[in-house]
Amino acid sequence: MSSEESLWCRRYLPVRDAPARLVCLPHAGGSAPFFRPVALGLGQGVDVVAVQYPGRQERRSEPPITDMAELADQLTDVLRKQPESPTTLFGHSLGAVLAFEVAQRLEADGRPAVRIVASGRRGPATRRDEQIHLLDDDGILAELRKMNGTASMLLDDEELMRASLPALRADYTAVERYSCGPDVSVSCPISVLTGDSDPKTTLDEARAWEQHTSGGFEFHVFQGGHFFLSERPAEVMAVLKGYFGPARG
Repeated sequence: MSSEESLWCRRYLPVRDAPARLVCLPHAGGSAPFFRPVALGLGQGVDVVAVQYPGRQERRSEPPITDMAELADQLTDVLRKQPESPTTLFGHSLGAVLAFEVAQRLEADGRPAVRIVASGRRGPATRRDEQIHLLDDDGILAELRKMNGTASMLLDDEELMRASLPALRADYTAVERYSCGPDVSVSCPISVLTGDSDPKTTLDEARAWEQHTSGGFEFHVFQGGHFFLSERPAEVMAVLKGYFGPARG
């Protein structure tokens, strides 16, 4: 693996010659370890790659990226260097938008994704006037606490949370400035996972993903808020395992 790939790609359960790959893309302020349970849950049958964006954890010295197109371009360049394998893109919140953008680039390369799993995010062309990236530091931290998206022990660590602010602000800037036309689509199927009480995405906004694929569409609703993935892990894993054949591990 090249040094660039090692920066971007985390494999918590390395698998040789896996018949399929799952690329996991974190939410705003998120990092690769969020998807460690997915790698362990899918076991040896899937090459699970958790993506680490610049500007956090061991990449904290790198400037975070504030533009979704640039983030998609850089990540796609890294994925192009991976051995060819049927690839599913699984993104939560900001990661769902990034998955959609990366899928378009891979399709243009003639290496279309097998599927997009878009979690906790409204359809790409659905707009809300959100300006979290313009809030002061306390405002951004208050928004994070409201969504309960970070372990409570981290939320209580003021120093650690403030150290994460540059990446958080950059992520919010990228996703809140993102725009997509209603006619932009991919050929691969899109599966949407959403929480029934997510304040960031209504059920109708989540269903709007259907207009962005010429392939199949699935819609899964879970009890929970924006981070239903952490609230309903077994149910989410059951859906993911369904995309990779019988349970392995």
